[in-house]
Amino acid sequence: MGRFMLTKPPDVPGKSWPAILIGLFVAFGGILFGYDTGTISGILAMPYWLSGFATELNADGEPELTASQDSLIVSILSAGTFFGALSAAPFGDLLGRRLGLITAAGLVFNFGVILQTAATEQPLFIAGRFFAGFGVGLISALIPMYQSETAPKWIRGTIVGAYQLAITIGLFLAAIVNNSTKDRNDSGSYRIPIAIQFLWSIILVVGLIFLPETPRYLIKRDQYDKAAKSLAKLRRLPVDHPAVLEELNEVQANHLYEMSLGKSTYSDCFKGTLGKRLLTGCLLQALQQLTGVNFIFYYGTQYFKNAGFQNPFIIQVITNSVNVASTFPGLYLVEKLGRRGLLLMGAIGMCVCQFIVGSVGTASAATDLSAQKASIAFVCIYIFFFASSWGPVAWVVTGELFPLKARAKCLSMTTASNWLLNWAIAYSTPYLVDADHANLQSKVFFVWGSFCFVCIAFVHFMIYETKGLTLEQVDELYGIVGKAWKSKDFRPQVSFADVDHTGEGRKLSLADIAAGQERKRSVASAEHAPVATEKV
Repeated sequence: MGRFMLTKPPDVPGKSWPAILIGLFVAFGGILFGYDTGTISGILAMPYWLSGFATELNADGEPELTASQDSLIVSILSAGTFFGALSAAPFGDLLGRRLGLITAAGLVFNFGVILQTAATEQPLFIAGRFFAGFGVGLISALIPMYQSETAPKWIRGTIVGAYQLAITIGLFLAAIVNNSTKDRNDSGSYRIPIAIQFLWSIILVVGLIFLPETPRYLIKRDQYDKAAKSLAKLRRLPVDHPAVLEELNEVQANHLYEMSLGKSTYSDCFKGTLGKRLLTGCLLQALQQLTGVNFIFYYGTQYFKNAGFQNPFIIQVITNSVNVASTFPGLYLVEKLGRRGLLLMGAIGMCVCQFIVGSVGTASAATDLSAQKASIAFVCIYIFFFASSWGPVAWVVTGELFPLKARAKCLSMTTASNWLLNWAIAYSTPYLVDADHANLQSKVFFVWGSFCFVCIAFVHFMIYETKGLTLEQVDELYGIVGKAWKSKDFRPQVSFADVDHTGEGRKLSLADIAAGQERKRSVASAEHAPVATEKV
């Protein structure tokens, strides 16, 4: 695995380690995402936090949150991330990918953390979660954008997938910190876990100060010389090296071709193959949430506690540990099996596990220790399938789908779809499992299992295989191949540098352009073929 991840193909010029290290460092922003979402699960179960923030008492006279308060406090972060993700398009296009990330992490996110740390009652705490969520939403759209625009094509899936690894590490760290501070009988029990988030944002911001802007963004801004310097820095090659010029010219030619078809407005994002790609990205991110993973990470501690499980905080640490460890196979398999194969494998595995957990939990008593162990085991197996497939690959696929002119707008909408469903699940789950409402308890796993079944059909009909293609070749893929299950046979034919962007050329489809260029190559090959001579 180490050899696969670090050894570039022999025909790739320059060095790849700078782009790999930069992509992996930027993935660190996922820790903000994972840690922020992970802290709330433990904080809501902390006795000291409940004594100060809860407004109701349970039958034993202990403070507790109502279902509406529970859902609001958890889901308001997701509401903030939804609006933050939608705002990522103007942030990414106007400020740039790099400066947009610095602003999102250094100002917006930290403002939310300050409010949460200072809060002593629900209103300020809720406001802080909204602003922190707004920053996380910006970050969650900008990071895959930055990674996909700087990473070499042969390892792009692994690098973008590392963003999900950072999210899982953030969730794991949150579980560790929560478990360490939960028994403190002072405000440090919740303020320490919250304030630690300043450290994550400072590390990200300081690192970003020294990183280059993405070459593709600079091409989009018509700053060719700066784009050449940025790409040369990423590939460790001279600015005038033929490989740098060739890659940059292809990016620029592809962008000119796309722009020759018309500028990209939000309405254009819903038309033609771009609309198909946007639908694919939005459904992929929505279904990632509907697999039920955030039920475990948002409400896992409370669910295990209410279901009679012993040591619910320890169980949450275990599930987070599995989440981190299981992401590593996904980073390898995303380039080995490809996007389609890995997503299909994950959907089948998750579906089986969710139905088993639902069946065991429904059929057994809450005090049945063997049933508890079986449930925890299959929850962990489910997490393995999610973390090695749908967790990282959803970000990989959406980062690869869109042309440069519409990438920021489309990525902001696909990421917003993730957060919209994240919010809906976070808000509705207390009502689904609460005894005074739907009272599904373990039956809620049948809901998630049913959506996992939908995921299987979705992958077959909607996910194109983009492994090994440049971002520009993905445009050609969608322009030529009509059915997702035929995408594995696709071989790039178009050289955008040879496309006429004016006159008749702009009226041709990519299929026509590919056919024309293939004819030219055949003619050229025939003209330069060696002439048979009589043997002397």
